[in-house]
Amino acid sequence: MRARFERLKFHGLFIKLFVVMVICIITITVSVVWTNLRMSEQLFLETFSITNSKVIHQIHSNFESFHYSIVLAANQAQQSGTLKTFLTEEESSESIRVMNSYYNMTLQMKRVQSMVDAYSVGVAIVGKNGRSYSGNVNLTKPSALELHQSYITKRAEAQPGKLMYQLYRDSGGRQFIVATKVLLERTTGQEYGMLYIIIDENDFKPFYSSFTSEGNDVIIMDKSGTVMTSNLSSLTGQKNRELLFYAQEIQGQELDVKRVNVMGRDQLMLAEYLPSYDFYLLNMIDQQMVLGQMVNTRSVVLICLGIVLVALIVVFLISRKMTRSLTLLARQMSKVTRRNFHNYVNVSGGYEIRELGRAYNYMLDEIHEYVAKLVETQKGQRKAELAALQQQINPHFLYNTLTSVKFLVQQGNKDRAVETIHALISLLQNTISNVSETITVEQELKSLKDYVFINHVRYGERIRVNYFVAPDCAEYQVPKLMIQPFMENAFFHAFNVKSEGVIHVLIAKEGQKLLCEIVDNGDGMDMAKLELEHGAGKPNLHLKTSESTGIKRSEAASANHVTQDKQKFKSSRKLFSGIGIANVNDRIRLLYGEEYGVTITSKLGEGTQVRITLPLSEKS
Repeated sequence: MRARFERLKFHGLFIKLFVVMVICIITITVSVVWTNLRMSEQLFLETFSITNSKVIHQIHSNFESFHYSIVLAANQAQQSGTLKTFLTEEESSESIRVMNSYYNMTLQMKRVQSMVDAYSVGVAIVGKNGRSYSGNVNLTKPSALELHQSYITKRAEAQPGKLMYQLYRDSGGRQFIVATKVLLERTTGQEYGMLYIIIDENDFKPFYSSFTSEGNDVIIMDKSGTVMTSNLSSLTGQKNRELLFYAQEIQGQELDVKRVNVMGRDQLMLAEYLPSYDFYLLNMIDQQMVLGQMVNTRSVVLICLGIVLVALIVVFLISRKMTRSLTLLARQMSKVTRRNFHNYVNVSGGYEIRELGRAYNYMLDEIHEYVAKLVETQKGQRKAELAALQQQINPHFLYNTLTSVKFLVQQGNKDRAVETIHALISLLQNTISNVSETITVEQELKSLKDYVFINHVRYGERIRVNYFVAPDCAEYQVPKLMIQPFMENAFFHAFNVKSEGVIHVLIAKEGQKLLCEIVDNGDGMDMAKLELEHGAGKPNLHLKTSESTGIKRSEAASANHVTQDKQKFKSSRKLFSGIGIANVNDRIRLLYGEEYGVTITSKLGEGTQVRITLPLSEKS
């Protein structure tokens, strides 16, 4: 019984497919008519909504063309010195001067009017000095003074930098859409007038009326919910929060179309925001009217049944054949034991199954390669972690520095002691508190200067350090404590024979690389001998991090203490950077790749040059 169950387990896919097919046949037989009718309805409505989306786009284009003309006219008025003079100068008793002012203003207003001649609009201005001009194409539009005394002026003045479109209703009940623009002084931003461009709401309708029909309505409303214009005249001027809510929802959720019930009817609503006007453009489609012509139900049922039955037979035969190959593949794959990635499967069966088999075998190959790379990566990670641990402050370094501070205080040189403590604090913060793998060149130099300062306090200034850093390199990222190990090596090993010298630190760009060099004129090294001792290509392995007996302190200290320090320097203990010199190259290659790293050149008796190559990297 158990053996049968095990064999049946590999046929689970076919059993599931067969059960699903039976359920589908029963379900389709009962619901295919209703489903296809709904699909036909949905398809018809979606097609219609797509068509109307293009209509909305065309309406939007018409509005934008009108808005472009209004912007040109407003800019012409704003930039006109003639209009500014007319609206700001005080009344004069000289009639000729007044006549010239009015004449020039009239000519300028005609130029402004010419920008919107393609539309039946009026242009009016009112100045802070009380002057006004109404250049309406006919007397049916409100005058400049009427508009200036209305609520639309206050709204425009509340947002002086914006070209606003507002609905205005005069005392006779006529409705106009008015573009308002506050005229401002360019330099001071002070208001000196108001520009009004007026279009009758009925003259605004042609922008969209050709795209409307019975059951297909267009509504334009502002953000307060006020209907600015519509082919449904009863809505114009009215506030409709419901329509505003749906428009904002469609825009907020980026819906193509939304089914709503407004004004007692089921509607398909499309909406688009017009940023130039700060309006919502709504298109409402009556579903019942659109779906007036439905498909033949009986034909749909018969056709769907025939298609489903044929498809069911074809799917049954194909799935039966495919599941046999899948069953064989599943049996082979089930033999792959845990952590054993060498059980490759035999590639056979149909095209799809063969591709699956090849993909599975390829996956095993990739796993083998990935595991090998993972092992190498973990080795590199462990090496990097070891390097990070080795970048910790050595207690002896702290002890010697604090001892130097003590002697400075005893000698009364408190300012020097304070400077030394500040340098040590800064160094500790960068080494211990800052856990980042990389820091800026500026931060690295700060730590380096603190370290050099401490060494000058401890041992005197017989070794000078000069810094040459290109200004455009300060913000590039470098590995933390990258230069310090080489500076330490130069301090404690480069001047054992020579009594004094100079260390130069140079940082600059070279193409797409950042170059850092630490150059000293000290004792130098025999590179050929070092390569024989440590192997070719690894000349940096000779660098040690223990202090030498040749270093002298500059501050007066007891002879006994100096002798003790020298004995300690002879030991093989690790200093500030641990084995930093040996692993700087490995850290750089681990971070940036094999093309970057450290190269060291040296000549005995002439000095040593350390060259560090890095990519140009900025903090993201």
